Amino acid sequence: MKKLLGLVLLMLVFTSATKLASPKTEPFHSIEGTWELESFYSYDGEDISDTIAKADGYRQVKMYSKGKIMWTRYVPDDPKGRFGYGSYRISENELVETIEYGDNDMMKALDTMRNFTFELILKADTFSQITLDEEGNRTSSENYTRID
Repeated sequence: MKKLLGLVLLMLVFTSATKLASPKTEPFHSIEGTWELESFYSYDGEDISDTIAKADGYRQVKMYSKGKIMWTRYVPDDPKGRFGYGSYRISENELVETIEYGDNDMMKALDTMRNFTFELILKADTFSQITLDEEGNRTSSENYTRID
C-alpha cells in the first residue's frame, strides 16, 4: 500500500512539473471559412504606421475551403468587379495563395505573377495577410474578420 501511494504521489509530482515546464502558446487556428475585409494597415517596415478604412460601399470577401480559395471584390465606381480562384496553403505564420484564374484584369496580372506569399497573423476570428518587400520588411496588410 505504501509503495502504491508513493508511486501515485511521484506521478503527480512529474505531471505537475511537466505542466509547469510546458510553454504557453496560442493555438493554431484554421483559416477555413468565409472572411470579409475590414481595413488596411501601412507599415514603417515593422510597426503599423497607418490604418486605412475601406471606402464606402467597398466589399471584399475571401472563402477558404479544403485547400481552395475564392475571392471577390466589389468597388462601387468599378462596374466590372473582381474575382479570383485558386489554391492555398498556410503554416503557422505564412499564407501562400496560387491563383489559377479570375476576371479579365486578374488574368492579365497572372501573366506576371500567380503565387502570392504573405506573412500571416491568424486568430480565431480575424486574420491579417501582410505584404513584405524584397528585404522582408512589412509594407502593408489586408485585415479580415470571419463572417462564417
